[in-house]
Amino acid sequence: GILSLGTPGVGKTTLGKELALRSGMTYVNVGDMAREGELYEGFDEEYDCPILDEDRVIDELEDKMSEGGVIVDYHGCDFFPERWFHIVFVLRTENSFLYDRLESRGYKGKKLQDNIQCEIFQTLYEEALSSYREEIVHQLPSNTPEDLERNLDQIMQWIEQWMKDNN
Repeated sequence: GILSLGTPGVGKTTLGKELALRSGMTYVNVGDMAREGELYEGFDEEYDCPILDEDRVIDELEDKMSEGGVIVDYHGCDFFPERWFHIVFVLRTENSFLYDRLESRGYKGKKLQDNIQCEIFQTLYEEALSSYREEIVHQLPSNTPEDLERNLDQIMQWIEQWMKDNN
């Protein structure tokens, strides 16, 4: 499996869907999956959003992940089993771009500030490094359409190489 990770607004979904089209892999957006299956364990008043039930998410994904060929998209990773992923991509976006993207999604106040802080302090990159072997964690810039193209090409090359090495 492949994990596409990053602060909301960095372009994980665009990358994940396009990658699935090109590679024939299955794309899973954990946020959408949780919404559809109501995989929550309460509501966070401060952030005005539901709290993910991580155990139920794991149960829900386990069969799919064991079959392989899955691209998982989420903004956190410390609860996924390490065995699920052969490679982890952390998308990074410059703050000015990210601010505009989040604002246009209706983020404001604490939610907007905290997501920008999260990006500034590379919180998710650190989380990925502490959750997975360092050599499988890669940062990719995600500011422009050109970055997206370059990232897709790079990941496709990696997938093709992995297929060769493992078949």
